Amino acid sequence: MEVPALQARFRFPRASISPCLSYKHKLAAPENSPERLHSLTLKRRSVLQFLGLSPILLNVCTVTAAPMQEMKEPDVIRTLKLASGVRIQDIVEGEGPEARDGDLVEINYVCRRSNGYFVHSTVDQFSGESAPVVLPLDDKQIIQGLKEVLTGMKAGGKRRALIPPSVGYISENLKPVPNEFGPRRSLLSHANEPLIFEVQLLKVL
Repeated sequence: MEVPALQARFRFPRASISPCLSYKHKLAAPENSPERLHSLTLKRRSVLQFLGLSPILLNVCTVTAAPMQEMKEPDVIRTLKLASGVRIQDIVEGEGPEARDGDLVEINYVCRRSNGYFVHSTVDQFSGESAPVVLPLDDKQIIQGLKEVLTGMKAGGKRRALIPPSVGYISENLKPVPNEFGPRRSLLSHANEPLIFEVQLLKVL
């Protein structure tokens, strides 16, 4: 019979099937065998190279990564609450002699409602020009809350304060009040609510 001759004629070369046997051998290898680990390593490298990453570069970055620096907390403006209910924040300390009870002081200020809405200012919002006012630190002439804010300040100092109505404009004769009718009316119409003053002490006279 010529069957063996036909089988020999159509037999695949040994080299053509050896890669398949080798691949099946690796899949059938025990989980912790050297062949299995080597195969997994090759697969991992091929995936990293497909993603455009170098295994060597990743190892170096892991080893040489710089330690994280400690975060420094920002300075917090502390709020001082007085017995009258006035709350004060020091923004700039200033220099020179402190303003005391009975002194004349020259100041710039911005007055806002507690919700942030503008009421009046000695500084023009558009041109930046200022028209400072001179006030006596006297309870009978200025609102008590503002006197408490200004007392102890130094020239060049800046403070932000929340002034409750009980130590605010309890009388229309108390300063500071703008001369113009519109701003004056706006200020006094909100006299029954807390007001925020941002004050800059220019001079102690």
